[in-house]
Amino acid sequence: MTRERMEFDVVVVGAGPSGLTAAIRLKQLRPALSVCVLEKGSEVGAHILSGAVFEPRALNELLPDWKAKGAPLNTPAGEDGFYFLTQTRALKLPTPPTMRNHGNYIISLGNLCRWLAQQAEELGVEIFPGFAAAEILYEDGRVIGVATGDMGIGKDGEKTASYTPGVELVARQTIFAEGCRGSLTRTLFDRFGLRDGVDPQVYGIGFKELWEVEPAKHQPGKIVHTVGWPLDPNTYGGSFCYHLENNQVVVGFVVGLDYANPYLSPFDEFQRYKLHPLIRSTLEGGRRISYGARAISAGGWQSIPKLTFPGGVLVGDTAGFLNVPKLKGSHTAMKSAMLAAEAVADALDAGAPEAASYPERLRQSWLWRELHHVRNIKPAFKWGLFPALAYGALDTYILRGRAPWTFHHKPDHTRLKSAATSVPPLYPKPDGKITFDRLSSVFLSNTNHEENQPAHLKLKDASVPVAVNLKLYDAPEQRYCPAGVYEIVEGPKLQINAQNCIHCKSCDIKDPTQNIVWTVPEGGGGPNYPNM
Repeated sequence: MTRERMEFDVVVVGAGPSGLTAAIRLKQLRPALSVCVLEKGSEVGAHILSGAVFEPRALNELLPDWKAKGAPLNTPAGEDGFYFLTQTRALKLPTPPTMRNHGNYIISLGNLCRWLAQQAEELGVEIFPGFAAAEILYEDGRVIGVATGDMGIGKDGEKTASYTPGVELVARQTIFAEGCRGSLTRTLFDRFGLRDGVDPQVYGIGFKELWEVEPAKHQPGKIVHTVGWPLDPNTYGGSFCYHLENNQVVVGFVVGLDYANPYLSPFDEFQRYKLHPLIRSTLEGGRRISYGARAISAGGWQSIPKLTFPGGVLVGDTAGFLNVPKLKGSHTAMKSAMLAAEAVADALDAGAPEAASYPERLRQSWLWRELHHVRNIKPAFKWGLFPALAYGALDTYILRGRAPWTFHHKPDHTRLKSAATSVPPLYPKPDGKITFDRLSSVFLSNTNHEENQPAHLKLKDASVPVAVNLKLYDAPEQRYCPAGVYEIVEGPKLQINAQNCIHCKSCDIKDPTQNIVWTVPEGGGGPNYPNM
């Protein structure tokens, strides 16, 4: 069986906020272009996870009439609170300017993407959910599109009775909007040297739970951020708690993946955080509705790669446009996509192989200025929480982002200390009311993968998990994975429970020898996040 081939002017890989924005902007500029969007989730929004307090600046530029069109921005941001936590107390701090949210909205980013998909389809964009782009197509040294993965391959690597070959989607330009740690984007970095001369990307892992709370405890629009406990002062991270509509509250926690203690479990830090009186008082008597986790690109301005190459561009979080101090990336992802779409449209008009004007458009935009202004805040945390807060105040209030220096990053996977020099934290057992275990949490993420398929989590060398990770770091993959994918079983050997994977990609990032490679499973596999 040969692969079917479909031809478009532009193929977009990923139906997140940046991918859909790029598709919409292209059709606004050049209605005659044929544009398709591929989405590996079972539906648009299925794999989307974000806090999210949303700044509508880019949406205002893309679709100025979004209110009339019914965009799901239903809860205006209200009271802001920023706290330093000890184990029992919450000290309220001044809210930094970057974290003031007047004019923003508390939203479900997944629902916003579902709405953006409707706007795109009304403009004539073709959207294909449930099809994972698994391969980049090349011709004469340039990208000419992507191919979806074959369906119906068994665990043994052989074709089953339901085998269907992938589809080749050929395009004049391909826009990669895969989100954080895109599996195809990683190969583009290597092939075209896109990361040469820039800092390594660094990451956090973010957790989120959606709760229905007692009406008396619900304050629509309320926003709470914290730093401090339960993390030690040398581990980057913090929390958020946002009050949506309909008695719903989202509670979340972020841990920087540059942490040093191999015994640290980001998932258990999140569960422990919910026991703090400030948060527990809101959740008690409520009901947990959903759970999810995903990695976050946190390198900022100095980690942005080269964004163009023959036949394509990078947009959104796959390139790393998150504003870390602002705790927002959707508006920047969307703006990058608008600029890329404008450059792609011009390149198609000129018959040029590369959208060469994209980087300059970016440098002239508010997006570039916004990220440059805050570039030193995240890397200052290499000194620890309290020096970083002091430097952040200096940079924000005195230097105002105009420091004549730029701090730099080191790769997250190089930061682990040995198990022999580390002390395991003491995590309380889950109570089933406020705190929970991994497997019951994965159940709430609605994660599903076709049982009879090859594992999408690959090992470059099968001996490394025991010979290196277990020996030196006491198998940290058992702890940095938020879904119970990795287990050391009798042998000893590493068992990979790929069916549990919620596509956070932390293993691909944090593995100390970079031996784990995350690839796409069959299209439609993974979590199905509702209202997240």
